[in-house]
Amino acid sequence: MAYKISDECLACGACAAGCPVECITEGDGKYVIDPEQCIECGSCAEVCPVGAPQLEE
Repeated sequence: MAYKISDECLACGACAAGCPVECITEGDGKYVIDPEQCIECGSCAEVCPVGAPQLEE
């Protein structure tokens, strides 16, 4: 399952900068992850100051 960014997102861009496959883009008020490109590495979750990226269930 791919990661998804919750509404806790501050739109700081740390997750996008830390993504090795560049699947995170700026959306409407928060960043979004393309689930087709996400490799589930967790890099985004590691750098996010509020823990917004979470594995989808």
